[in-house]
Amino acid sequence: MQISKVMVVGAGQMGTGIAQVCIQAGFEVVLHDVKSDILEKARTQMSEGLTRAVAKREMTEQEMATSLSRLQTSTNLAESSTCDLIIEAIIEDLTLKKELFKKLDQMIPTHAILASNTSSLPITEMAAVTNRPDKVIGMHFMNPVPVMELVEMIRGLQTSDHTYETMHTLANQLGKTAVEVKDFPGFVSNRVLMPMINEAIYAVYEGVATPKDIDTVMKLGMNHPMGPLTLADFIGLDTCLSIMEILHEGFSDSKYRPCPLLRQYVKAGWLGKKAGQGFFEYT
Repeated sequence: MQISKVMVVGAGQMGTGIAQVCIQAGFEVVLHDVKSDILEKARTQMSEGLTRAVAKREMTEQEMATSLSRLQTSTNLAESSTCDLIIEAIIEDLTLKKELFKKLDQMIPTHAILASNTSSLPITEMAAVTNRPDKVIGMHFMNPVPVMELVEMIRGLQTSDHTYETMHTLANQLGKTAVEVKDFPGFVSNRVLMPMINEAIYAVYEGVATPKDIDTVMKLGMNHPMGPLTLADFIGLDTCLSIMEILHEGFSDSKYRPCPLLRQYVKAGWLGKKAGQGFFEYT
């Protein structure tokens, strides 16, 4: 199947990044959100991102202008009726995602594919609320999307080979490396990453070392480009907690139990960089 027009639902950090790589790759894009001011902010962020690419001589000013001309923003979900692919990038809430997929299923063309950018939630369950479960797939981009090369391609129980191959081709067109992953809680990336972050938080909780020193150990001793606690702040501690809870519930294994300190920070509103306070302070 040929994909020419894409709708990205959700104009947060991930949705904006996905929309940017799509317009750069030559796709017509409708970026949807319920709030027009969020869409304006997303457009500005994309323009700034492409301006930096021009400054680095990664693209010309004409290529930037052409890319931005492919972008349309809309608060009307019905715009999806002209799209070949819808990529959902809303908050990590399974109930909301299922409601959205059920609604989109009634609006989009019969050939269209529904993809979710979920980082941990079950694709099979989202697909089950639609009349096209064979055309539902997970497409988990890494953050920040324009920079990170990896995309986890999650096949639900019902995902067809044709859908997977179409989306694998699209990932290549976006300049990404696609890795096929089965539909298990946390997939691969977060099943491995989040327990490491959670264990680093336990090390703070138990007084083993300071956040700064824990990050230093992992950067200098394990050659990680960023310490786990800095990374947690960047991801958002509320997101980290949500994923740990999904892992804990999905596997019923105590090794995925969220650290009490992580819960406490989230309750305090210390959500990381976006809140100005997490394991480190941000001004």
